Amino acid sequence: MNVKNTYPIKDFYGRPLGFIEEDANGDRQIKDFYGRIKGFYYKNKNKTTDFYGRPVGQGDLLTTLLNK
Repeated sequence: MNVKNTYPIKDFYGRPLGFIEEDANGDRQIKDFYGRIKGFYYKNKNKTTDFYGRPVGQGDLLTTLLNK
C-alpha cells in the first residue's frame, strides 16, 4: 500500500486515537495510536474488513474498528 495521505483521528478533547492512511486509488487503512493496523477499506469493492480480513460491512466503517 503506497501511502498518499494521512488523516489523524482525535477524540472530543483533541487527544489522538489513531490515524487513517489513504493511497492514490482511494483504499484506506486505519491504525491505532500505537501504529497497529486495525482494518482496511477497499474503495472498488466498497467493503471494510478487519486486520484478519474478516468483513465488517459495506461502506467505509474504519472508525468502528478503533475501539476493538
